[in-house]
Amino acid sequence: MTETSPSAAVTTRPGTRISPVRLGVVVLAAVLTVGGLVAVARPIVSPPPPPDPTGFAAYVDVTATPSYPFETPDSRADQNVILSFIVASPTDACSPSWGGYYGLDQAASALELDRRIAQLRSVGGSASVSFGGQANTELATGCTDQGALTDAYRQVIDRYELTSVDLDIEGSDLADPAGATRRARSMAALQSEAREAGRTLDIWLTLPVTTSGLTPEGQAQLTAMLAAGVDLTGVNGMTMDFGSADASSHMGRAVEDATLALQAQAFAAFKDAGRTLSTVDSWNRIGITPMIGQNDVPGEVFTIEDAQQVNRFAREHGVGRISLWSANRDSTCQRPLPTVTTVVQDNCSGIDQAGMSFASVLADDTVPAIPAAPAPPTTTPQPVAGNDGPEIVDDPATSPYPIWDALGTYPAGSKVVWKHNVYQAKWWSSGADPTIPYASEYDNPWLLLGPVMPGDTPAPLPTVPAGTYPDWNPAKAYVAGQRVQLDGVAYEAKWWSQDQRPSQPVAGGSPWVLVYPGQ
Repeated sequence: MTETSPSAAVTTRPGTRISPVRLGVVVLAAVLTVGGLVAVARPIVSPPPPPDPTGFAAYVDVTATPSYPFETPDSRADQNVILSFIVASPTDACSPSWGGYYGLDQAASALELDRRIAQLRSVGGSASVSFGGQANTELATGCTDQGALTDAYRQVIDRYELTSVDLDIEGSDLADPAGATRRARSMAALQSEAREAGRTLDIWLTLPVTTSGLTPEGQAQLTAMLAAGVDLTGVNGMTMDFGSADASSHMGRAVEDATLALQAQAFAAFKDAGRTLSTVDSWNRIGITPMIGQNDVPGEVFTIEDAQQVNRFAREHGVGRISLWSANRDSTCQRPLPTVTTVVQDNCSGIDQAGMSFASVLADDTVPAIPAAPAPPTTTPQPVAGNDGPEIVDDPATSPYPIWDALGTYPAGSKVVWKHNVYQAKWWSSGADPTIPYASEYDNPWLLLGPVMPGDTPAPLPTVPAGTYPDWNPAKAYVAGQRVQLDGVAYEAKWWSQDQRPSQPVAGGSPWVLVYPGQ
């Protein structure tokens, strides 16, 4: 009898009986053979890890005029800001200042900055601070004393209770290797202090980029930070002002090219410093900051469509942070300016945004990019408009400005305290309760600046020249509408009174209301 192969057994002549067992063995062998071949040809590969979420925070030019109301965000996209810029004081290179114009105490009074930061945090927002910028001298460039430099940075971090800072190094600061070393050493020391105190201090390094990535000077700044042991949260590319014909026609693509190159450079720099990052982590340490609308380079215009492209790119790659320069500019220019202009403006983008905001587009489907800091402690409850809680009574002794009076008249720019909050008049008003909600903010004559802060004391009242009105006389009876002055401050009678000193609080309301100069 001749033995046959399994294949011959399957195709036997008619009348030949096939064993079910043998048939099962044949089929199983064939399946295993094919499966083995498939397994060899197409090995199972684990899918790449998903990208980390992307964060968003817009830069705000703190000293620009008109002042941008970051303290009252209109939407989630406006809740997280990077306040810019802290630089060396023109009179003392080791003293921090806002834009070279205001010391920290001066900014608290002239810009109400401390109060506005507290207000932002009270509604769930967060604020970081950026050191440097293009127009002035960054602290580490001007201050050559290492200890004094570290203290200057510390003053800002402590005053504003920061958990995140941004180092915007450009212009002449970029080409200063000694300053880079000092800056890095100070940041490493402050990060170590925060860690020992059980806090965190995120540090972003913001640098100019071309479509090929960092310049050699920018790479040196990054290397200095890592060499000093700084746990760098990320490297943020200023994806703007490329100066190339290709960028002018394809700004979205130019931003992508610059960011791809930046990620590769950052990955290599971390590896050279002894820290090999995963692909996901390396992308999470990258930031993108376009200049919205008209850029400083003529012909380069970053549009809403470019913003949509950049948002998709950032989320697909897990970019750590998207920003924009600047929130002050995130609107269409209004008269007397033309809607579209090639001259860069501080308070509008120079393009027709068709009612859209760059912040909303860039922030779409992102998360907060700045760790929240605790709101400064307050000694008074914060009111909610229209609530039915206990009555909130303002104390003149701890109110920095006059308490709002329904019979008072308030010109634009005047400030009042009402229910433990400070408000500033946007235009002339009388009888408009600052806490009453309006259908639109465009109808509200008051701008909420923030809460009455611990340690607040009455600010000096506005004065008028001597002889503008008769001096107040306690023996004289006054009727509604008559004006007097006391210690240089002008008042107007609201109703009949006698021997009621204008500056003295009275139960039930003073018969006098403050008169602002020029009223």
